[in-house]
Amino acid sequence: MARPVVGIIGNRFLINDEYPAHASGSMNSEAIAKVSGCVPLMVPSDSDLVEIEDLLACCDGFMFTGGRPNVHPEEYGEEETEAHGLFDRARDSLTLPLIRACVERGQPIFGVCRGFQEVNVAMGGSLHPEIRDLEGRDNHRMPPDGTLEEKFALRHVVTFSDDGPFEQLLGARQVMTNTLHGQGIKVAGPRVVVDGHAPDGTPEALYIKDAPGFTLSVQWHPEWNAENDSVSRKLFSAFGDAVRDWAAQG
Repeated sequence: MARPVVGIIGNRFLINDEYPAHASGSMNSEAIAKVSGCVPLMVPSDSDLVEIEDLLACCDGFMFTGGRPNVHPEEYGEEETEAHGLFDRARDSLTLPLIRACVERGQPIFGVCRGFQEVNVAMGGSLHPEIRDLEGRDNHRMPPDGTLEEKFALRHVVTFSDDGPFEQLLGARQVMTNTLHGQGIKVAGPRVVVDGHAPDGTPEALYIKDAPGFTLSVQWHPEWNAENDSVSRKLFSAFGDAVRDWAAQG
């Protein structure tokens, strides 16, 4: 039996500062293929190139990856400032309606870092442009120097709600995670349930209330070392199971 397909949302890049490309980190594909047990299929992040209905038909689930550009603040009713950083309006135009369509249909989604933030914005929430500037908050950004192992190293605890879906899945109320993000949830969308927080109160895990399908999303990067990290392995395995269940219905 053919493995189900997971659409991995890519990002725009310039190769050698001149050649435009769509790309996604190989660790995303490796996590989907080796841990979720699905076929990874990178999706160009531009609604001018792909139709949402076509994507829903050819993919069984979607991974909304991290990325350097941020969701444009107009998507949650705020004006652009220098603190909001870089944007990718083409990705916004695809991911936000795709998330809403998947939630409504029950088609599995897994949001990671920017993808976590996209899920909140798609469902009516807003973002802080720079959480390290908020009183009492820590710097969650990627360390500027060091190896990839050092940049993706586990850096802080995430505490989950008592008996919530993350505690039930992971078998623990607290886990250690990496952290490589500048923005964070300001106001959660009406159906967004924040189920985990960093020690400084930053939202780190969410799901969509009353959604018929898998919607667990995280602010950290579980795709790093996904085969060997117990938390990452459980998250990607559960996502893969949900994708297989969806595919079996078709």
